[in-house]
Amino acid sequence: MRFGAHVGMGGGVFNAVTNAINIGCNAFALFLKSPRRWESPAISAEDAETFKELCKKHNYNPRTDILPHGSYFINMANPDEEKWQKSFDCLLDDLKRCEQLDIGLYNFHPGSHLGIADTASHETAENAGVRRLADGLNRAIKETNFVRVVVENMAGHGNYVCGNLDDFHTLFKLLNDPKRVGVCIDTCHAFAAGYNLNNEEEWNGFWKEFEEKVGIENLAALHMNDSMAPLGANRDLHQKLGWGFLGLECFRLLANDKRLEGIPLILETPLDGNDEGHYGEEIKLLEWLVGKEKDDPEFIAKSEEFQKLGFKSREEQAAKFEKKKTVKRKNEGKADISNMMKGRAKKAKKGD
Repeated sequence: MRFGAHVGMGGGVFNAVTNAINIGCNAFALFLKSPRRWESPAISAEDAETFKELCKKHNYNPRTDILPHGSYFINMANPDEEKWQKSFDCLLDDLKRCEQLDIGLYNFHPGSHLGIADTASHETAENAGVRRLADGLNRAIKETNFVRVVVENMAGHGNYVCGNLDDFHTLFKLLNDPKRVGVCIDTCHAFAAGYNLNNEEEWNGFWKEFEEKVGIENLAALHMNDSMAPLGANRDLHQKLGWGFLGLECFRLLANDKRLEGIPLILETPLDGNDEGHYGEEIKLLEWLVGKEKDDPEFIAKSEEFQKLGFKSREEQAAKFEKKKTVKRKNEGKADISNMMKGRAKKAKKGD
């Protein structure tokens, strides 16, 4: 199991390697440039060489063990051509940085269709967004040599594409070279989108659906995060392992699932300040979970301990979710009444 974490690269991209080895990572993620800027300085040839040397020294294979995360500004589902092109240029710059560093994987968020359907093709907004994403991936693959572009699942909020496995099914049918594209499943995002992963039956059910709709060969990585918000809340709120609604059982199942061997399994849980030492503790926890049974007394005690630590945040988010659902039901009720009154008025007018 390649357990690791997203680490900092301040002072030079090569520092990410040292930061990763210091907390016991068997794989790691990093930003290749500022995730909140369109343009950043190029990586120097000297820094790139130092990065490769450190990877070799610490036994990281850049082609399989490293999963850079793309800019948050990229939106490859954007219906605005000019903005789509700006996103594509940013994506392509990231991919070329990967190949400069001999990195074989690259992960990014697919983006939002902004609720705009394609009237010319008669596509829904969602399908049009997935098609634009596929167009960008097909073009990016042509302009690069080997890096595998990994699309992350979303929490099902707003107009983001790939919040469900059906979107990934559609996406892979539109790809010219599907072997150059992969999927990264974020456990928090999946849970937020309505996929329950906190018990064995539903954990296996999710991966069965993934196999049927996407293909397990297309799974390239995982982001390991508990969820501060309840199932189906569509909130991207990461929590420390075992503290959230997924609970430690999800990560016990993860740590013992052979389907996940050999791919980067990356922590993105909240840090206290910028102390990446917490990731080292969670990596040790994941390694401790390997071979653990559900009824192991130590596992049960640890699960209960973590649930107590996360109780307050779960309670707060559950209350917010219930309030949101109540408001939604009221609004839907008002809309139903309004539509009914309009219908009656229309009938009365015809009667006159």
